[in-house]
Amino acid sequence: MLLSLTQWLQTLYPELGFLRVFQYLTLRAVLAAVTALFIGLIAGPRVIRRLTALKIGQPVREYAMQTHLVKSGTPTMGGVLILLAIAVSTLLWFDLGNRFVWAVLFVTLGFGAIGWVDDWRKVVRKDPEGMRSREKYFWQSLIGIVAAFYLVFAISADSSQSVWELLMTWVRAGEVTLPPKAGLLLPFFKQVSYPLGVVGFVVLSYLVIVGASNAVNLTDGLDGLAIMPVVMVGSALGVFAYVSGSIFYSKYLLFPYIPGSGELLIFCAAMAGAGLAFLWFNAHPAQVFMGDVGALALGGALGTIAVIVRQEIVLAIMGGIFVAEAVSVMLQVSYFKYTKRKYGEGRRLLKMAPLHHHFEKNGWKETQVVVRFWIITMLLCLAGLATLKLR
Repeated sequence: MLLSLTQWLQTLYPELGFLRVFQYLTLRAVLAAVTALFIGLIAGPRVIRRLTALKIGQPVREYAMQTHLVKSGTPTMGGVLILLAIAVSTLLWFDLGNRFVWAVLFVTLGFGAIGWVDDWRKVVRKDPEGMRSREKYFWQSLIGIVAAFYLVFAISADSSQSVWELLMTWVRAGEVTLPPKAGLLLPFFKQVSYPLGVVGFVVLSYLVIVGASNAVNLTDGLDGLAIMPVVMVGSALGVFAYVSGSIFYSKYLLFPYIPGSGELLIFCAAMAGAGLAFLWFNAHPAQVFMGDVGALALGGALGTIAVIVRQEIVLAIMGGIFVAEAVSVMLQVSYFKYTKRKYGEGRRLLKMAPLHHHFEKNGWKETQVVVRFWIITMLLCLAGLATLKLR
């Protein structure tokens, strides 16, 4: 919005040439991060007071960790604060004509709406199950498939106008040849791309978007555990977005050039700023929890950005903590059902799932689990960023 305003002012008043500085993507990214940070820090206390007044407190289940019982009643649904800061900051600083940022905003706010309904039912209506699993996955799948179907043509096209032309070609012919940049890229290899086709691209993108959303949601179980990895992974993806959106850097580093993807750096910067502001209130002992409204939205955003910059595998590397948390739940549930069917009594692989609770059961303090998971994520993000050059 402000970019369009400065461009308009320059056309009216040529002497305001210094406004051209706002055309620099890196400057707008810094300003987006600072804007989101200030919005979060300023609005945070008011949002927490409002949630407290509405008695939107986090329920703690009886079978949860005993040390977590003191958290019962802590305001939840604080993810609204994150989404507000991200949305306002992004809309202020990004190029309003960019198709990729709008796609990420669509997924982020859509998944946030699903999480909001789920949290509202749990906390306000006192329904312990919240939104039923089938209903939640239906809406997640709908948003994920729509986004994936749009992105397959948005990435393959060179401009917003040609997206519609490519779509019409696919509708009329029933098939279309996608460029190599729409294939599955392997990290640490030079220009290795496996063609997916339209259907393969949609299926993979759907799994990445919905999978990342639920993985972040499962990780959000301790004070500050999920938000800092989101900030680190999102920031790293912003670097990939900047590279893939630059014709010079993408050529030098042998990455696919995706026109317009660089603008995602604005969103990533806003997400980092909003995340750090939320961490100010979410650090142990937490004054507020993000709830599903934040976790589902942020996970969906990470997945969508990774799809656009063609770094789905790198996302799995950098977000290894999210992957481990999700896999731990799947293994725990599968093994419990298998042993119950075979032996008549369910057995567990872990003392408790998700994974962070297993370490708590082993005697780790909550802050130890959180900080050590942060350190692991930092190392994994460095490994992911290494793929920029080690190819």
